[in-house]
Amino acid sequence: MPKPPLLYLAHRIPYPPNKGDKVRSFNLLRYLSTRYHVLLGSFVDDPADWEHVERLREWCDELHCEPLAPRQARIASLRGLITGEALSLPYYRNANLAKWVKDTLARNQVRHAVVFSSPMAQYLEGFSGLHTVADYCDVDSAKWTAYADSHRGPLGWLYRREGRRLLAYERAAAANMAAVTFVSEDESDLFRKLAPESAARVHAISNGVDAAFFAPDDSFASPYQADEQAVVFTGAMDYWPNVDAVKWFASEVWPEIQRREPSARFFIVGMNPSAEVKALGADPNIRITGTVPNIRPYLQHAAVIVAPLRIARGIQNKVLEAMAMQKAVVASSDAATGIDARRGEELVVADDMGATANAVCELLSQPERALEIGRRARACVLAHYSWEAHLRKLDPLLEGRTA
Repeated sequence: MPKPPLLYLAHRIPYPPNKGDKVRSFNLLRYLSTRYHVLLGSFVDDPADWEHVERLREWCDELHCEPLAPRQARIASLRGLITGEALSLPYYRNANLAKWVKDTLARNQVRHAVVFSSPMAQYLEGFSGLHTVADYCDVDSAKWTAYADSHRGPLGWLYRREGRRLLAYERAAAANMAAVTFVSEDESDLFRKLAPESAARVHAISNGVDAAFFAPDDSFASPYQADEQAVVFTGAMDYWPNVDAVKWFASEVWPEIQRREPSARFFIVGMNPSAEVKALGADPNIRITGTVPNIRPYLQHAAVIVAPLRIARGIQNKVLEAMAMQKAVVASSDAATGIDARRGEELVVADDMGATANAVCELLSQPERALEIGRRARACVLAHYSWEAHLRKLDPLLEGRTA
């Protein structure tokens, strides 16, 4: 039986899977391609990603990408202050992509669609007969509200406004979907409370991890000096929750770790470090790597992985990937949310300065304990975090059956 066509709209090109949302959107694309002829419409917001567009044809029968320059898009998004809508909507509004969607739906007689990220739902408004599943991943409106709580003045007001207006749009879009999925039961429960009219449509589909790719491998050359104990944070370093996390860790926790473990070095590993992140490199014991060709050597040879996020939504891929690499991870409660791991045995959770410093120092001074936690962490990932097993939950949602 031939595969039917499916329209897939993503707010960012889902390749390479080198940051949180792209890991999920890529694995979703790869899964859908086994069941449908995928017609992908997306944005490229990093010029370096244009070289990867053609690679996507391995999983897509048709592909349309539009450039998105973040600075110009932020300016364009301010139209929302006039129209009264969430700024996220004009940020991702593009006439060329809208025309492609219209033409593609007509030309291919599409009956199924998947939307990745709520603002992309605007491209399907006015089209009847589509069976659409929206993967919101996280409750983005709640993220903006959390940002507002951490900022004062005009920026705080703007973030709070975005939280309110985006929630209104998330609710309106969800009401027209066959199903809406989130990355965890916690996110699903939150949205059910915020949008009770769509509660029956809301489902949780957890993130997974490619445990064959993220596997311990001693053949990787160490990027660290032999006398260094590497404490490692990974993530896109122009993403504000990551920036906030490393700033807090560097200023509040790191001095105590350095006092107790002088051989420790803090490595911040990830693309696009902001000016605030680069400034942390003034401490000779803090290293900012920027983009690295392969993150796995940095995980393989780390003594401890830290994820001290104070604002986090959904499930953190960085935590799952480190666990899959058989590493001991010290994570905040927010970063550990949604991860089904035994605290203290498969994942260490600490929130305040003292508890975080103690947890890291104990693992640095007790490498055998760190190794045992790492072994248990990988076993946990293998047992509970297969992409294939999680994404199978999409099948009944796309087919109109009860999940």
